[in-house]
Amino acid sequence: MQTRNKILDDISQLATNAMGVAQGAREEAETAMKSWVDRWLADRDFVTREEFDAVRAMAQKAREENAALLARIEALEAKGK
Repeated sequence: MQTRNKILDDISQLATNAMGVAQGAREEAETAMKSWVDRWLADRDFVTREEFDAVRAMAQKAREENAALLARIEALEAKGK
């Protein structure tokens, strides 16, 4: 019976080692894929979310300033009539 337990222990150890190798391979594949996607995105000159938000805020401020200037012009024109 000792031999049978030794065989089962060996099979169990082999399965555990195989799972460890599979986990390592999965992590390595994820890292490689993430690096590839990052390089692909960088090559396409996509903007980051932070850059997009900054430009959107600048555009909103410019629209507000335009509206204020338009109101001033209309008030001055109305005053001049």
